[in-house]
Order: sequence, then structure tokens, then C-alpha cells
Amino acid sequence: MPVLCVNVDHVATLRQARMGIEPEPVTAAYMAELAGAVGIITHLREDRRHIQDRDVELIRATCNTRLHFEMAATEEMQQIALGLSPETVCLVPEKREELTTEGGLNCVGREQHFKDYLAPLHANGIRSSLFIDADPQQIEAAHAAGAEFIEIHTGHYADAKDMNQRKNELEKILAGIRQAQDLGLKVNLGHGLNYRNILAFKNVTGISEYSIGHSIMARAIFVGLDRAVRDMADIVRTFAD
Repeated sequence: MPVLCVNVDHVATLRQARMGIEPEPVTAAYMAELAGAVGIITHLREDRRHIQDRDVELIRATCNTRLHFEMAATEEMQQIALGLSPETVCLVPEKREELTTEGGLNCVGREQHFKDYLAPLHANGIRSSLFIDADPQQIEAAHAAGAEFIEIHTGHYADAKDMNQRKNELEKILAGIRQAQDLGLKVNLGHGLNYRNILAFKNVTGISEYSIGHSIMARAIFVGLDRAVRDMADIVRTFAD
């Protein structure tokens, strides 16, 4: 069965808005774990705009679920990942001016670069994922780079302006899932998924994990974090695999 992994970056964003000590993303990670999250996601950006080094260190030390460490493919982040030893690293693109990750990583023509970059992580038992768009060339490149997983960027689907556009984006994702499966890649989905648009994947086989943060934290404002995570975990549990 597919599982839910909860991103706690937005808790850190709220804390950093006042450069204070609350809300605490480590507490959010622990509560999400108790409510049914199978993994906790943190994105330690180069500019440290939300999650901080101490956050990932404390989450790694205190939570019993998987730590999924999102990061740019830099030497600094590689060394941090080797020290943390998360279950999975996910390489993502970063731009200083973006509010959130706007699209997938460009892997085409960089297959050997990523393969070499991931080699020491793999040697230390850390699984790897590449965050990419549902593009056939990118999926082929991710496979050639030696990643075990891809995380398909679902933001274009989630942000579609009308039903036709959403249908087209969904079809691209479904085709990407099939292609990845044929290549032997494991598939995660993430970015912009919420309690409504995720239902389109109810009967889609071959999805390992759903990576969700913003919609859960937004719902938590009104119903509390425990219920918000449980509601999403219940949805994911109903999906076929």
C-alpha cells in the first residue's frame, strides 16, 4: 500500500517569520508520526529560509519514522546528508527568488554528474530520489543516473486553471508512472496535493509514497495537526497499490 510522508517545512516557515522559537517543526514531526505519517520530510535549503540544521538533527534523533531529506545537489548538502544518514535523500532544484519549488530537476545531459554525486550516499546505505517533472526524457535520465526513486512533481496538475488542463497534466503523470515502473524505478508523488485533488490517484497502482505538507498544515490551522494528518493518512490508506 502507498504511504503518507509529511513535510514540516511550513511549520518552520511560520517560526522563521518572526525569527522566534515557535511553532516547533520537531514537535510537528513527532505529532505527524503519531497520527500516521510513515515518513517526515524536511528541505534544508541553501539559504536556510525555513528548516534549520538543528531541526533536521533533532528530527533525526527523536523520530522513529523515515527521514526524507530534500536538498540541492551541492557539496555542502552531500556532507550534511552523510552525517545525518537519512533513509532517503531527494535532490531538488533551488532558486533564490522562488517562493517554493517551481518545477522538477533537469537531469538530461547530467546523468553521470548525478550518478557520481549519489555514489557516496548509496555507499552509506542512503536511498536516493530525484524530484522531476513527468517528462519521458527526465524519467529516462533519472534512471540512467542510478536513482532508486523518482518523485514526480504534481504542481502543474494541482495548479491547473481549468478541467482540460488538469486532465492533460494528470495524463502526463499517469504516463510517467507507467514509464518509471517499466524502467524499474519506484515512484513518489508530491507538490500541491490536497484532500481533493489527491483522489484522482485512488486507483492508480505503483505509487510508493505521497509527499504532502502545505495542505496538511493549512488544514491543521482549523482542525489541529493530529486530525489533519489522520484525515490524509486515512485517504492514502484507501488507495490501491
